[in-house]
Amino acid sequence: MAAFHTFNVPRVIFGRGTLAKLPEEVALLGGQAPFLLSTPQQTDQLETIRKILSSSSETSIAGAGKVTVAGSFTEATMHTPVRITDKAIDTLKSLSADLIISIGGGSTIGLGKAISIRTGLPHLCIPTSYAGSEMTPILGETADGRKTTRSDPRILPRTVIYDVDLTGTMPATMRATSGINALAHAVEALYSRDASPVVTSMAVEAVRSLSQSLPKVTDDNSDAEARSKAQEDALYGAWLCGMCLGNVSMSIHHKLCHALGGSFNLPHGETHTAVLPHSLSYVAPKIGPVMAQLASAIPGSNGDAMVGLNSLLAKLPVKLALKDYGFKEEDIDKAADIALSQPYWSPRPLERDAIREVVRRIWAGEPARADL
Repeated sequence: MAAFHTFNVPRVIFGRGTLAKLPEEVALLGGQAPFLLSTPQQTDQLETIRKILSSSSETSIAGAGKVTVAGSFTEATMHTPVRITDKAIDTLKSLSADLIISIGGGSTIGLGKAISIRTGLPHLCIPTSYAGSEMTPILGETADGRKTTRSDPRILPRTVIYDVDLTGTMPATMRATSGINALAHAVEALYSRDASPVVTSMAVEAVRSLSQSLPKVTDDNSDAEARSKAQEDALYGAWLCGMCLGNVSMSIHHKLCHALGGSFNLPHGETHTAVLPHSLSYVAPKIGPVMAQLASAIPGSNGDAMVGLNSLLAKLPVKLALKDYGFKEEDIDKAADIALSQPYWSPRPLERDAIREVVRRIWAGEPARADL
């Protein structure tokens, strides 16, 4: 058995209607004056949190006091720009906050993590997407056109409230790209050099759960009962994917996504969706056992994981060409250079010409093929 280390995870509350448990979870963290975070598009959900907290006069936690929201910041944005974090902390300095609450996807949760590690305040997350950031001690930040990441146990949020009902608020296209973003965490965890037996088991289960549920979750015309069950399965799978991401080192897929998304300001989930088939095809010749595991977990694979992945993507409302999101053909070489500028482990050694061709295919949205 391969060696592995134990890992810490946040306290997790999972189910439907679990947002109602927020006052009790705030009390468990000793919070009485939370600082609320959201994107400009999710201020309605932030106000829902404010109302839940203000209308709750007591909890079952002994010694818990009344909660009064200290303030809010609604300018979270993708790739966690340092300038936005600085602005949020400037707002926080004028308040007497003792807890951070973030509601949203990776943009808001990333901002919460950035503030938490700088200030030492505990962080409670309420995810509304499948991003998975809430389960990781990893923080990716963007400054001067470059995205860098770091890992520190203190970055890990303290509590995560998963409410299945909140994921239904995403548009179908976001459900799809957010779900594939999550799937990518588990796929890459399977071939990570420090994967453990526990992570491998979680990753296979996550791939199976997400690949089966995403087509139903994104089909608004499907049977309501089936779609409701699929929403639960998709969020469960996304939680497991986040666990995988938080407990192994990532490789070529995430490095390409950081080079493309962070440097060219491309949308996060859409970038992961476009990159995944090509990053997997690049390393496929060196990860035979992993490809077999994926083929067994993805429906319609017929023994070939790439067939199964391509079939899954074809069922979803997604675009697979980054040129559709503003990535320019003349930036292909620059992106390849950025991806190779910081050495990192890959099961297949990185070759400049091959990586450049991978980036070109991602730009064009061509079918992934293992001919490099």
